Amino acid sequence: MRLNIEGLACRRGERVLFDGLSFAAEAGDAVVVTGPNGAGKTSLIRLIAGLTPPQAGAVVVDGAPLARESLHLIGHLDAVKGALTVKENLAFSRALLGGRIAGETALEALGLAALSELPARVLSAGQKRRLALARLLVAERPLWLLDEPTASLDADGQARLAAIVAAHRAKNGIVVAATHAALDFPGAREVRLGGAPA
Repeated sequence: MRLNIEGLACRRGERVLFDGLSFAAEAGDAVVVTGPNGAGKTSLIRLIAGLTPPQAGAVVVDGAPLARESLHLIGHLDAVKGALTVKENLAFSRALLGGRIAGETALEALGLAALSELPARVLSAGQKRRLALARLLVAERPLWLLDEPTASLDADGQARLAAIVAAHRAKNGIVVAATHAALDFPGAREVRLGGAPA
């Protein structure tokens, strides 16, 4: 798999966030998108995911437009259903995504197995973030798009994130992560967006 970002431009209202942005990522690569608040990091993730059309340019995978079925998007909001248990949240995601990997395996990887029967509404912010990240593991998709993936995570949660990202890359997956925090993704390439702080 090869992801090509070709001359992307993004406008928010009257302001151009970025223009002529190009980079590529091969199987096993990680790209870390950095920049100040308002520079367009989340907008770039949304453009790659196909949720927002670019002002110009294209997102291409292996010479064709990116199919949404080939990606996972974890936004900066966790999208956890508070009325469902931890286990039910993951089962819902697995069914929605057509996943084949057991939710228990994903919960164990993110350190949530002991909490599986609790309603998600009682989880801390960091635990909800771990549950959101567990969705990456129930259905295999080659491209992971992560917006502020370490938000609310403690040191153990950050280490678990680094471990699942490393395993994904070892299986030729690609990760594009927008962040303000340092990420433990060895060999990752940085794409820095400019712009004035919001």
